[in-house]
Amino acid sequence: MSDASSIRTEILSLVSRHPGGETDPSVCSEYQSLLSQFKKAGGADDDVVFTIGKVLYKCGTAEPPSVSSPSAPAAKTEDQCIIPFDYMREFMKDVFVAYGTPSDRADTCADVLIAADLRGIDSHGLGRLKPIYCDRIDAGILKSNAPIEILKETDTTALVDGNLGLGLYVGPYCMEMAIKKAKKHGVGMVFAKNSTHYGIAGHYAVMAADAGCVGLTGTNARPSIAPTYGTEPMLGTNPLTFGIPTSDPFPFVIDCATSTNQRGKIEMYERAGKSTPRGCVVDVNGIERTDTSGILRDMVAGTCALTPVGGAGIETAGYKGYGWATAVEILCTAVQSGPWGADVCGVDRKTGKPAPMPLGHFFMAVDLEPLVPVETFKNNAGKLLQALRGSRKDPRGPGRIYTAGELENVAMTERTAQGGMVVPLSLQKNMLLLREKFESLQEKYPELPFEARGE
Repeated sequence: MSDASSIRTEILSLVSRHPGGETDPSVCSEYQSLLSQFKKAGGADDDVVFTIGKVLYKCGTAEPPSVSSPSAPAAKTEDQCIIPFDYMREFMKDVFVAYGTPSDRADTCADVLIAADLRGIDSHGLGRLKPIYCDRIDAGILKSNAPIEILKETDTTALVDGNLGLGLYVGPYCMEMAIKKAKKHGVGMVFAKNSTHYGIAGHYAVMAADAGCVGLTGTNARPSIAPTYGTEPMLGTNPLTFGIPTSDPFPFVIDCATSTNQRGKIEMYERAGKSTPRGCVVDVNGIERTDTSGILRDMVAGTCALTPVGGAGIETAGYKGYGWATAVEILCTAVQSGPWGADVCGVDRKTGKPAPMPLGHFFMAVDLEPLVPVETFKNNAGKLLQALRGSRKDPRGPGRIYTAGELENVAMTERTAQGGMVVPLSLQKNMLLLREKFESLQEKYPELPFEARGE
């Protein structure tokens, strides 16, 4: 376990002992001290422990606040660096290899992560390399190289065990298997158990669409969503993701959580000093909360939960999102006899230490060619999507209607034109820490792009 991971474990242990927040100066001081140690040891700037510190212990920075200093400004443009995608993909691959992942699997993992950065989904690319994958390997709750076992298989289905290996290679393996079955038998569906976080679900939907198939995938996650009329976090944010080939330059891909909102967006509201929209969060008393700082505090304490798509109650059809989230949870656990809820929360609630998160996924591919020429299907789908985009616009809106997958294609076009991806200072620091950890990275990357600037 790395020093930063050890300190983070101590921080979470402190939170578990004092979950409701503290006014005791000694507890706040202890949290502040641990936070400073975590930062100096290389802890990520955007780690949730900083938000917890700010909300519960009034110390959300790595250093004690100064009464005479103004708030720290946002990162300056000069703190950012544009790095070519090929370079970043190679760097991420080499990091996985340094952790003991075989080269071919590391290649696959890097593909999934760079796909997120290309499509403008920064939360699931380089930004998760260290805090999600590397730190979990360091903590011993995720394996850098574990065997993939096919437990059961038919012509059209399979059950696969990931043995707590990287979901970034388990996912592509399963979708490739589903596509092969679809090409041979018309349809293929593969279930995975004992996997881990598999990156952006949209990547797998795109794999199927690019192969001339309709693709479908989903995964469960740590408990966050409360059932309709409930208040306890029970279900993950559980994306249900479709990929459909079209005549557009990009496939139709709908990749989103089945919750109305997510913790990361609520943290964004907090930084901006905004209220959380009503209907996104419900507390233990059934009250729809809008007080953002209080929501974050109570989410840590487990007394607030996200609502499903549609919001709390039935007035805006929250039961629909609840049903979809439940469907994903069932498909990710019932065939697999897999854990869910508190058993995949990532923390041992008795000790506060990191715990494995054995997730389940499912992947489906339907080959179109036996039913209709793929080009005919694409043209039919494209005409529908073009009609949607060409329909009457809201005079108060941006003057443009988008279809799913279009914004990601716009991001890909813009980022390719700018020569790569913007790497902010916090992620530059993560790259430096990873290089420092492994001699092989030091040899191959003696000078990273942002270190060469200004000469």
